Amino acid sequence: MALLAFDPLVDDGRCAETGVGRGGPVRVGRAHRWQGRVLAASGLALLPWLGYLAGTLPPGEAAAWVPLDALEAAALLTAGTRLLRADVRHRAPAAAAAVLLLADACIDLATAAPGPELAAATAMAVAAELPLAALCAWLASRPARGTLGAGDGAS
Repeated sequence: MALLAFDPLVDDGRCAETGVGRGGPVRVGRAHRWQGRVLAASGLALLPWLGYLAGTLPPGEAAAWVPLDALEAAALLTAGTRLLRADVRHRAPAAAAAVLLLADACIDLATAAPGPELAAATAMAVAAELPLAALCAWLASRPARGTLGAGDGAS
């Protein structure tokens, strides 16, 4: 219920799910299209990774990492598909994804053994987790507009 207060179902008389209302259909700007594709693709890329983690990690570690990465995948897929559909309710899952990705990067770096494991954790944080977290945080902080990507400097 708290998420409903953060991201209302109706915004200025316009149905947020379909994007249709007083101003007509909501168009998706070019920038929001690629951002939605990046988030959705990242969420999809995590799905095989979940299987790899579940099959290779000891049960105690898998019980921690698999749910964390599953939540990341769900948040990224939800935010990405909502952006692609011009649904202004993309902000809550984008905020959740940003927090989860930042936590994942911090925990990876804090628990990695020195040497190749730390180098791999650093590379993942710098190349994937932190840039995605920054994009998600930026998307979550943008004000809702009638047209995603038009007139907000994103397209």
